[in-house]
Amino acid sequence: MSGALAILGGCGGIGRVLVAEATRAGYDVHVIDLPKSIEAHPPGVPAHPADATSVADLERAAEKLPSGLVGLVNLSGFMAESRPVTETEPDLWDEVLTGNLTASYNAARAFHSKLGKTASLVMTGSGLGHFARPGYGPYAVAKAGIAALTRQLALELAPDIRVNAVAPSAVDTAFLRGGTGRSDENAETRLDLDAYARAIPLGRIAEPKDVTGPILFLLSDASRYMTGQVLHVNGGTFMP
Repeated sequence: MSGALAILGGCGGIGRVLVAEATRAGYDVHVIDLPKSIEAHPPGVPAHPADATSVADLERAAEKLPSGLVGLVNLSGFMAESRPVTETEPDLWDEVLTGNLTASYNAARAFHSKLGKTASLVMTGSGLGHFARPGYGPYAVAKAGIAALTRQLALELAPDIRVNAVAPSAVDTAFLRGGTGRSDENAETRLDLDAYARAIPLGRIAEPKDVTGPILFLLSDASRYMTGQVLHVNGGTFMP
């Protein structure tokens, strides 16, 4: 593939691998991410600082992107400390929904006009948005919303732009510690990785490349007749 590709969250654990693989695949990659994430992990491609919860930031970043993008990947989001819904403070609830669901709406609104005809928009959901587990209330609700947002955008942007989503299970990156730019990437994870892996049919926790491959597929012409779909990437943990 060739053409300009924007990756929101391109300095995160999955984002760094996707930037490298997309560049090798021939894309002209542009990264949008938090200023401190860009500083900590310079992507080696054009990088535009923005907080996805800020409409003004995203609009400024959009102005710097080339027109006619062949793709946009939205990897933005974070997970808060696990706790029951009824023990989640309203401010934390709002923060998690804003940083995941509203940020995805903000990004789609800010960047869709930069996408060219036949472009592909790839959202990032989570298996938790489809398979409820205790303690992940606001995050699960936000990711369920992203699945709905994916379908809504797919209908409204068709036939020119395809919109699909990947829904990974846990991936062994800084995300499990709070997220790149939001946490100590060397801190202990919030998840017992060994116990988690034992519950997965494929016997291991996901690595970034397990997710970037499906993303590149959704960006490519190989998925040209797919839109409004959620592609589950979870080692068999959840089989809808």
